[in-house]
This record gives sequence, structure tokens and C-alpha cells, in this order.
Amino acid sequence: MESPQNISTALPDVSAAQVADDSIEYLSRGKLIRRRFWRHRLARLGLPVLVLLYLMAIFADFIAPYPAHLRLKGYKDAPPSVIHFGLDGKPFQPYVYARKREFHPKTFREIYTEQEEVKFPIHFFVRGEPYSILGLFKLDLRLFGVDGDTNITLFGTDSVSRDLFSRTIIAARVSLFVGLGGVAISFVLGCLIGGISGYAGGIVDEAIQRIIDLLIAIPTLPLWMVLSAAIPREWPVEHTFFAITIVLSIVGWTGLARVVRGKLLSLRDLDFVVASKLCGGSDLYIISRHLLPNFASHLIVTLTLAIPGMILGETALSFIGIGMLEPGVSWGVLLQDTMNFGALVHQPWKLIPGVFIIVTVLMFNFVGDGLRDAADPYSL
Repeated sequence: MESPQNISTALPDVSAAQVADDSIEYLSRGKLIRRRFWRHRLARLGLPVLVLLYLMAIFADFIAPYPAHLRLKGYKDAPPSVIHFGLDGKPFQPYVYARKREFHPKTFREIYTEQEEVKFPIHFFVRGEPYSILGLFKLDLRLFGVDGDTNITLFGTDSVSRDLFSRTIIAARVSLFVGLGGVAISFVLGCLIGGISGYAGGIVDEAIQRIIDLLIAIPTLPLWMVLSAAIPREWPVEHTFFAITIVLSIVGWTGLARVVRGKLLSLRDLDFVVASKLCGGSDLYIISRHLLPNFASHLIVTLTLAIPGMILGETALSFIGIGMLEPGVSWGVLLQDTMNFGALVHQPWKLIPGVFIIVTVLMFNFVGDGLRDAADPYSL
């Protein structure tokens, strides 16, 4: 029998350079999260749509052809304008016909008929009512408009002859940014109170958790209604906006505080936390610089999924008349016209602001799902 010393292993002579595979890519956690996120098809759809919606809200006065409260004489409950193409030999020149308001001979309802012999071209980058962007720049340039004795109403008009397209675009500023504002306040409160609860422990933790239990036990919508009803009706729009933001964030921080507390309880006794204490780090420094960053991705996912709830909360309060009020404009305020079912049957275009709400909530949920899957270390 041949001894083990004489058995040749017959291994090939492989150098270290040959062992190293250039196809292997070493990525940081941030790059891994971004790569997983972009693999999520719905998240890839949701993020650009949300960016467009927020850009639309920022430049709403430029996109809207009319101010939010301008009444278009003779256009009460007018249907959306029909856009036609091909004017004066230009195949891509858009235009609209003049419209005449008449009464239906059988129903006696007001109807609008197009006068095909009178055409009005749609121009881009036209001069209109002056406005300011972010309160910094004063402009009078608008994206599109028509000249002459007519108006363009892409989404129709409401019962007081105001352009619904302009009001929907301008209302996006309140409806979209109230969610961001409410979540920002909830984030600060949730991280601060949850961090103190989980890091301090003992009596402090017990007291904070009982307060959270009490707030969670209160039905959210009735609490919002009571707090919103306490807002003075004579306040200006800006004050009402910030008050509604605070109302929405009153109980929004409790769930995040519970998450932060649980994470800190599992991390506070680890070696790097003890080392930071021994080096003289304060409690606030340790929480903000060492503990919270360890589950920052989870916090981002939680915040992203919380924004739709804030938007729906503002919509519900404004819809029932205790949120934003005229002259303030939000998607919930615009949907108040849909309370009358009879009018809604004849003017279905008044539901268009609701479509914007649905799209916004869906896009936030898509992005939140994508972030949640990307931040999960066990996701494929």
C-alpha cells in the first residue's frame, strides 16, 4: 500500500492573481441598498412620479394658467376643455373652440357647446397674473394660456366658476407638504422620546411607555377632529397650515418611538456604546451619533410609509370642513364639492383631485416597499 507521503495531490499551481476574480464587486451597505432599491420595479416608478408631483407643487403658480381664486365669468360648472390640434396649417398647434352656455331643452340644465367657427390658439410661456415662487422671486410668466374672449379649463370649473386645474395644482402645495411637515415633527419627537425611553430604562422608560399607551388608546380621527376644531377660523392660511401639521403629528410619533426604544434596548449594552461612555460621550451624543445611525435605514422606511397617512389625514379633516378652509386650498377642500351626489353625477370632473390623492399615496407606498426590501439584509 502506498504511503500517504508518496501520494501526489496533483493540485494545479494557481497564483493569487488567478484566484482573485475580477467579476466580484465589493459594495458598501449604502450601495447595496441603492442597488436593491432600483431592482424594485414599482419603486422605480414611484420615485420619479413623486419627484414630479413635488416639483409641480413648488412651481404650481407657473403651471396653473389662473390664480386659485380667480372666477371665470360665464364658466360655472363648465366641463373640461377639449384640446384640438392643427391650426393655420400647423399640425402640432393646439387650440380650443369658443364655448357657448345654453340650456338643455328637456332637462333645463346648463350645457356648453363648442362654436367650431371660432378658434383660439393655445400659447406657451404667456404673461398672466403676477405671483411669487417660494416668496423669493416675483414673476408673471405662466406655462400656457389662450388669448381672446375665452378660457381654457383642462379639468373643468367648480360651482363658482374657478378653474379646477389651477386649483388642483396649487392645492398640491398644502396636501403634499403637510405630510412632510407632520412626518418631520413626528420623526424628531419619536427619535427623541423613544431614544430617551430605550436608553435610560427604569422608571423613565415605564412612564414614557404608559403615556404612549394612553395616546395610542385614543381613536386618531376623533382626536384630530377635536384638535382641528379648536383652531380659530379667523387665522390666516399659513397659520392654519402649521396648526394642521402639528395636529397630524400629535400621535404620529408614538409608533416610531416604540421602534426606536426597542432598537436602543438591544444596542445600548454593546461594546462600542460602552467604549463611547468611557471616553466621556454624553447620552445625547451616543444616541444621535452611534445608536440611531445603526438602524437609520429602518427609520427612513418608517417615515416614507407614514407620509401617506398624514396626507390622508389632512384630506379627511379638510373634506369634513375642520381642516383647511377657504381661502386655503388643498385636495381635501376641493373634494368638498363631491358631497352633493346629484351634482357629482352631472360634473364628474370634480373627482379629479381625488385621483391625485390616490396616485400620491400609491407612489409613496411603492417607494416605501422598495426601501423596506432594500434595507432588509436578507432580501435577494
